[in-house]
Amino acid sequence: MKSELKSLGLATAAAVALAGGAAGQDTRDTIRIVGSSTVFPFSAAVAEQFGRTSDFPTPVVEATGSGGGLKLFCAGIGVEHPDVANASRRIETSEIERCAGNGVTEIVEVKIGYDGIVLGNARSSDRLAIDIPALWLALAAEVPDPDGAIVANPYATWSEIDPRLPAVAIRVMGPPPTSGTRDAFVELVMEEGCGRFEAVAAIEESDEDRYDRICASIREDGAFVEAGENDNLIVRKLEADPDAFGIFGFSFLDRNKDKIQGSKIGGVDPTFDNIAAGVYPVSRSLYFYVKNAHIGVVPGIREYVAEFTGEDAWGPFGYLADKGLIPLPDADRSAMADRANSAVPLSPRSM
Repeated sequence: MKSELKSLGLATAAAVALAGGAAGQDTRDTIRIVGSSTVFPFSAAVAEQFGRTSDFPTPVVEATGSGGGLKLFCAGIGVEHPDVANASRRIETSEIERCAGNGVTEIVEVKIGYDGIVLGNARSSDRLAIDIPALWLALAAEVPDPDGAIVANPYATWSEIDPRLPAVAIRVMGPPPTSGTRDAFVELVMEEGCGRFEAVAAIEESDEDRYDRICASIREDGAFVEAGENDNLIVRKLEADPDAFGIFGFSFLDRNKDKIQGSKIGGVDPTFDNIAAGVYPVSRSLYFYVKNAHIGVVPGIREYVAEFTGEDAWGPFGYLADKGLIPLPDADRSAMADRANSAVPLSPRSM
């Protein structure tokens, strides 16, 4: 009984905070969504469909990056804080702890499908075929020299790494550290690639911190340029510079395939079927997170979740697949829809 009263008290406090807002703000009747630029087009499509077919206002969707969105999401409860956070990587334990410290204690996690990370260039240029170790050598801040010593990256052109690669300067535009795409690229390419080199792998046993730093650090000498969260800007720059490459999600490649092309990674093309089959090596899961305390107070959140997790949206033949989302397998999709629509909160033990 005491636990029930405690829960009721928390729910009432949340409702009061939302109804009154902070610093005299009015009650908000429009869902506010922030987060990943990769998930943005899917979330925006659901928001537009939701606005057209329901009695609720069209949700406001902002592309702030996964890290930036979760920071806003975890800042507190009330109309001044967003209701939903999109993420192109799973929420981290430290972020859950930050949420809890600010009163955001019940979070619904919704895994929506998969996306691949692409190394792309302009269609007017030759298509690149590269493996993960060579891509790490191109972008790492420090690499092993022929004697096994770890040195500042000396590679200026792709062909210096492998003579089969183009003899042009290494120039790659990619997302900033706040981006889930950057996090996933570091995990799937940088950390995976560095472990293939004996000179680096040997460091892990004696100095794990140094090993992690070598594996995760991207060079800052001009070969890699942070291009912000605006993937459209990367496309324009790639069209203007035929020797440059960009890092972005497959869904963005799919929407701009008349302008850009994806490189083969490990001999595998970045295609819908290859990502869905799990054979493309640089793929990741996509998510959104819902603040349970806002459900039933900000109108339409439960209904928005139902729209997103409906087969007409995220199913194999839904409108999100047309935008490049690779759906979850049928059984996983059904189980995730049940959890999402029942607002089952994420358990820290499942992280």
